[in-house]
Amino acid sequence: MVMPSLRRTRRSLLPLATLSVTAFFPHLALACASCGCTLSSDWDTLGISNSSGLKLDLRYDYLNQNQLRSGSHSISPGAASQISNNGNPQEVEKYTRNDYLTMGLDYSFNASWGVDLQVPYIFRSHSTLGTASDGVTPGDGGGQYSSHTSSLGDIKVIGRYQGFTPQHNLGVMFGLKLPTGAHDDTAASTDPTAPGPVAIDRGLQPGTGTTDGILGVYYMDTLNKNWDYFGQALLQRALDSSDHYRPGDGINLNVGLRYMGNAYVMPQIQLNVRHVERDEGANADTVSTGGTLAYLSPGVTVPVGKKTSLYSFVQVPVYQNVNGVQLAPRYTATIGARYAF
Repeated sequence: MVMPSLRRTRRSLLPLATLSVTAFFPHLALACASCGCTLSSDWDTLGISNSSGLKLDLRYDYLNQNQLRSGSHSISPGAASQISNNGNPQEVEKYTRNDYLTMGLDYSFNASWGVDLQVPYIFRSHSTLGTASDGVTPGDGGGQYSSHTSSLGDIKVIGRYQGFTPQHNLGVMFGLKLPTGAHDDTAASTDPTAPGPVAIDRGLQPGTGTTDGILGVYYMDTLNKNWDYFGQALLQRALDSSDHYRPGDGINLNVGLRYMGNAYVMPQIQLNVRHVERDEGANADTVSTGGTLAYLSPGVTVPVGKKTSLYSFVQVPVYQNVNGVQLAPRYTATIGARYAF
């Protein structure tokens, strides 16, 4: 495809400096399919020079998992309590509310090479009726608890190379998710027969305890003078296990379309698909983890000056197929700001 002009080319290819490094919900590596979000916010780096340098991104994500699902359908707590989980009663969870604050630092050495650092801080509240519940009240000795955690999550470091084409619009990324988040937090038991602290489920810990490899590819181009698009695939796989726990492998597929005909407000829409395998290990839930989800994600970016932009998105699930019984969100919301030094 022939670019309309050099100026247009530089503007449309500009986001490749940081595209795709946060598409895996920049800090989250949980293996339960509904715990993550696949939004790629880095496509919104608008109005900033494509030259080398440092960029700062501050992002807030809200994800409230308050709907029980089994397979591709919602399920009532009472019906969930009757399902067998490897011959045992199924745990009935009430909710998991997640608030994420993520600082991203991205440095471009030149038009072809760059590196991105994602540092998350996680606020999470969770409540479960345990495994001996009727779906309304907790049962005796069923492991019911409520937890409130706030701590550093797992940091990601991702490099990229996009020198395959003269336009620098085809790239690969490669990096690691580091085990910086705690994976042994405890919660207060709500079971009167078993008072005292209890271990939070491994899939709900701030970190997985594992080092994960990340590998991906992306492409971006223009349709015409007003419309841009991108495509992206990203794989994350644990390279080890921790305390008899290994999170399931995950893959994200994202495509996006953006309107560039207005210099003040730039709308876009993304389709984000996420597939995650089940967790593994003696301390993992090997039944009710993993699945496939698809989100439609409308959003908008507002440039503020030459170096700053603000962005906001809402993700709406259009397909959810989870293994076992899991809590899933009805929507997710994101707001953020980006600055180039």
